[in-house]
Amino acid sequence: MRVKVCGTTSVHDAVLAAEAGADALGFIFAPVSKRLVTPEVAREAGLNVGPVVARVGVFLGQGLDEVLRTAEAARVSAVQLHGPLAPLYLKAVAAYYPVLRVLRPADLGREATAEELGLPGVTPMLDAPQPGGGQPLDWAALRGLFPAGGWLAGGLGPENVAEAVRILKPAGVDAVTRLEAAGGIKDAERVRAFIQAARGA
Repeated sequence: MRVKVCGTTSVHDAVLAAEAGADALGFIFAPVSKRLVTPEVAREAGLNVGPVVARVGVFLGQGLDEVLRTAEAARVSAVQLHGPLAPLYLKAVAAYYPVLRVLRPADLGREATAEELGLPGVTPMLDAPQPGGGQPLDWAALRGLFPAGGWLAGGLGPENVAEAVRILKPAGVDAVTRLEAAGGIKDAERVRAFIQAARGA
C-alpha cells in the first residue's frame, strides 16, 4: 500500500509528510488550483525529503510543452494528469515520466479508457468528479469496476481510508482536503493518522 499526500504547498509540509511515512508528495501546477505551487518550491521540497519519496507533478489541461518544462524545472519523479487527454498526449508524457492518469467513475468501462490504460508507464487513479472537494466516492458501487493496480483518491481521510482500502483494494491512496488544517496547510496529526490507517487496512 503506497500513500500519497497531495496539495503540498511548502517545504515544511513536504518534510512533515515524509517524516510521517508518505511514499509520495503531490505538487499542483494547475493554475486553477488554490494549492498552486511554483516549480521552485517543489524542487526545494524534493531536495529536503530526499530521493526515496516520490514527487508527483499534478496538471490539468495543460499543453505538452508546459507539462514537460514544468516537470523538469520542479525535478518531479512522476506526473499526474487530469482532464480529457488524447492517447498520443499520454504516450508522449509517459516517454519521460511515469504517469498517474486520473479517471472519474463515469470513465470506467469505456473503450477509450481501456486504450489509455494499455499504454506503458500509465497507471490509473480514480478520483471524485470534483477533485479536492473532499467528497468520497461510493466505493461499494465501484466494486468490480475498479481497475486492477489502480490508485484511489476522492474525499479520503483518516476516518474513512481503511474502509475504502478494504472494499476496493487499491495499490495506493491519495488525499488532500481532509489532511488540512486550513487551505493548503497540512495538519500533522491528520497526515500521520491517514498514513497509519491506510497501511493498517
